[in-house]
Amino acid sequence: MSKKENAKTTKNETKDENIKNEETEQVKEETQSEETSGQKEPTEEEKLKTELENQKDKYIRLCAEYDNFRKRTTNEKLMIYSDATSAAVAEILPIADSVNMALESLKDKEVPQEFSKGIELIASQLKKSFEKLNVEEFCEIGDEFNPDLHNAISKIDDENLAQNSVSAVYQKGYKLKDKIIRHAMVQVANT
Repeated sequence: MSKKENAKTTKNETKDENIKNEETEQVKEETQSEETSGQKEPTEEEKLKTELENQKDKYIRLCAEYDNFRKRTTNEKLMIYSDATSAAVAEILPIADSVNMALESLKDKEVPQEFSKGIELIASQLKKSFEKLNVEEFCEIGDEFNPDLHNAISKIDDENLAQNSVSAVYQKGYKLKDKIIRHAMVQVANT
């Protein structure tokens, strides 16, 4: 073969390869266009549905957040009222203790009836005021000792009293619903 024939053959082979490459690229482009046409662009209706779902989700979350906020603020208001009432009653308790001690001291002595009635009236008014505020007095002799409610300041051994019971009350305890305003100071028997 001569050089001319070799060059011609090489040119023909190059042309054949170029044609094959062009055909391959054309097939690739057709395949890509078919794939993109299979993955349709979302229609306007689908876009709107998606946006509506997103807005509904945001709205539901906002409603839940608001409901939680409302419940939390209501609880906080109730706690503020309870705390304020407890603080006010705690300041009045020394007066109640003094009135109760005066009543106890009057039992043993003879005093004018007007004087004892006046102190009983004051004690009655204090008791009614505490009832209106839902403040309860607790602790009696014979109650079972409870460290959550009672403050034990002494102990005794007495066979006539039950195990771990209150034998003397030095200071009454007060509570507002479940909240302790003041623990009772007591003497405990048989611990």
